[in-house]
Order: sequence, then C-alpha cells, then structure tokens
Amino acid sequence: MQLSVVILAAGQGKRMNSDLPKVLQPLAGKPLLAHVVETAQSLAPEAIYVVYGHGGAQVQAALEHHPVDWVLQAEQWGTGHAVMQAMPMIPDAHRVLILYGDVPLIRAATLRTLLAAADADGLALLSAVVAAPGGLGRIVRDAAGAVIAIVEERDATPAQRLIREIHSGLMTAPARSLRAWLANLSNENVQHEYYLTGVVAEAVKTGHRVTAVAAESETEILGVNDKLQLAQVESCLRAERARELLLAGATIVDPLRIDIRGTVEVGRDVCIDVNALFIGTVKLGARVKIGPNCMIRESSIGADTEIHANSIVDHAAVGAHCIVGPFARIRPDSVLGPRVHVGNFVEVKNSSLGTGAKANHLTYLGDSEIGSGVNVGAGTVTCNYDGAEKWPTIIEDGAFIGSGSMLVAPVRIGAGATIGAGSTISDNAPAAALTLTRARQTTVQGWARPGKLDAREKAEVIARTLSEPGPEPAREPHNE
Repeated sequence: MQLSVVILAAGQGKRMNSDLPKVLQPLAGKPLLAHVVETAQSLAPEAIYVVYGHGGAQVQAALEHHPVDWVLQAEQWGTGHAVMQAMPMIPDAHRVLILYGDVPLIRAATLRTLLAAADADGLALLSAVVAAPGGLGRIVRDAAGAVIAIVEERDATPAQRLIREIHSGLMTAPARSLRAWLANLSNENVQHEYYLTGVVAEAVKTGHRVTAVAAESETEILGVNDKLQLAQVESCLRAERARELLLAGATIVDPLRIDIRGTVEVGRDVCIDVNALFIGTVKLGARVKIGPNCMIRESSIGADTEIHANSIVDHAAVGAHCIVGPFARIRPDSVLGPRVHVGNFVEVKNSSLGTGAKANHLTYLGDSEIGSGVNVGAGTVTCNYDGAEKWPTIIEDGAFIGSGSMLVAPVRIGAGATIGAGSTISDNAPAAALTLTRARQTTVQGWARPGKLDAREKAEVIARTLSEPGPEPAREPHNE
C-alpha cells in the first residue's frame, strides 16, 4: 500500500513567547519541522502534506527546499479538522501516516514498526507508558485489553486520569477508512474542537482493529510547546548524537559538553575535547584530535591532524598530519595540504597551502596559492583587497616570507625566494633571491624622551598646536 504522510504544523505556539512560529523554533541548528520532514522523507512516501496555519509565509519560506505539499488550515478547529484539510489530496488506496511538526525526535525505525503493525484496514497508534502523563491523552482499554478510545485529559474522568498509558498523537490508517472516521467526529468537548483522537472510537465502532505500538523510548515522542521543553529536547538530541559517536569509537572527554548540529563521521581513535561544536556534514579522519572550544562546520579533517583550542574550521578541507591553532580560523574554500602548520591567530581564507607549508603566528592569508615548504613569518598580510576587487597572491614552493611583510596583490613570489622582514612587496619577487624594501635606519644623537607636563602646560601645548595653520595644499603642475 502506498504511503502518504500528513504533518500537522498549524499551531501558533503561544507558550513559546516568540515571534517565530512554533514549528520553526531551532533544534540543533534547524527548524523543528525540518527534523520531522526529513524523517518522513526517509520512509519514501508518495507525498508529504504539511498542514500549516499561523506564520504560513515564514513556515513555507523556511522549508522551501523540502519536497512537501502545503495545505492551509485557515481556522484552527483541532487536530481532526487539520487532517481533514489534507484528505482531499490523498487517494483512497493510500495508507496515511500522521506526524506532528513539534515532535521532532521521532525515529524512522519506530515509524516503520508502527506501519508494519497496522492491519490492512485497521488503525495503529504510537503509545507509551510514562510516569507523569499529565496533559496527555490517555489510552482506554476494555476488560480484554483491547484499545477502545483515547480520552483527552480535559475530558477525562478522575479514574481515567490515573491511566499512565498515553497516546503520542502519531497514528496510521487506510485513507478510505480514515476519511469516513473523520467525517463522524464531533466537537462536543471542552475545547469545542474536532480531536483526531476521536477516530479511535470511530474505528472501534465500525469493527476495525486498533493496535497500540509502544515507542522505544519516551524521548522520541516528546512534544515541544515552550522554550523549556525545547531545551529539554535539545539536550536529548545532543546526548543521542554523542552516544552515536561514542559507539563509533570516538573518545569524548565530556559527552554533556559536545554539540552536533548535523552529522559527524569519525575514523578510529578520534578524540574530542569539551565544548566542541560541529555544524553540517563533518568528517574526522583517524586519530584526529579536536581541542576545547573549537567549531567545525561543513569540513573534513585528515588523519592524525590536531585542531588546537579555540579554533574554527569553516567549509574547508584540512589534510593529514596538520596542526591548526590555537586561536586559528580557517575560512571557506581553504585547502590545507598534508603536514601544514597554521598557528595562533592565523586566518586563512579562500587559499590553498601546499605540503609542509607553515604560518605559525599572527598572519592573514587571503585569496592565496601557497606552495609546498613555504614558511610565512609572523605578522605577514596578503593585501588582497583594493576596496573594489579581490586579488590573488601566489607564493611558490620553498619561499621564505620574513616577519611583518605586506604582500600587495596581485603579486607572485618565486620559488625559493626570500622576502626580508618588514618589507612591502608590490612587484613580483624573483625566484631564489632576496627581495626587501626598507627605509634607511637613522639614529638621532642627544635626543631625550619628553618629560611629563602638568595639566596647565599640557593644555597650552594642545591649544597652541590646534591653532597653528595646516600645510599649504599641494599644487598640481601645469603648463603656463
């Protein structure tokens, strides 16, 4: 039977106290709803229908690259009413899976179990036995243990409120049957809404089997209604992702102090220190060491490389046996070859560094192509921007750049060249030669440092200096 997924995402989320719609609140760097949509995609359904309402334009814009069909619920008259809006688009021959945009941790494996447990013409729902069921719909069973209804807490009797088996909200049913059950829902309840949970009683009334499938963990059915619950779900997701890395063989110094906002692939014996942040797709080769307080975004790190404390690697590729940091920043489109050293307070942007190149201190390398074995001294800057355009700097193999050098791009430093410390290089430097630019050193004999003035003397100097006329403007030469 083909599958259609309906995701309910129309709620305003007043308890969030936020201008952002509830389903767009961020979890691990992306909206709650995006997590649910991506899980639904993994089931390979024929279609995913997202029922939206509050903040519709924002919600659609945030998920514009996701393959979903949008269904408007103009008036929010309950979850049953929300599903009704999507049903006209779903063929009778399909099975419908109903998910929620604010239940982001649901696992694809659990959903497959739920789908497999449903009879061809029956209804299956996801349940859990919890210690504190307050606020949740209770599953009511008959004397034989068969599910006969779900009662919302507002409408439950005192005895029913003692039931600890709750309904997660997630369920699946054949489209033809679900359509009929929805048509018979009533809004005669405290909220005057059409509860989706009412289809359980309708299924029982029409002789269809209702199967309750227990969720593997209470965590995966947690809903998010306020910022406290959002933080709790974030903590659960962070712990699960840390657990996956630990089981993959990584050493994590403190699993409570790692944040993974994407996917991390690790080789053998990777070690990750505290407060590491990984964003997007990150690949760490064997024996990579990530120091404390580092951020790695959409990057690959080669085997045996060390990223020292407080460093950032962003949309870059770092080769094997490299040393980066501390306090280094590798910016987008940078490629570090094997055995490269990029040290403290060095920034690399849109540049490539060849095998064994070194820039160990206080340096900016932008829009550069740096050869193998190059040594870049402290305080070197590739002056790549003229105020309008970015220009390249090319430093060929084996060159030595003295400390405090300014390389004014576009410029090429030849293979084996040496640039004397403190030079400003604006023309190409030839290979295997020393190039330097320096003013002649002067010593002034008999000069003494000025003494400290009292307040009156200082004020007189300032007044006298500011009252003096400036130099005459230079005159352009011209022909008489």
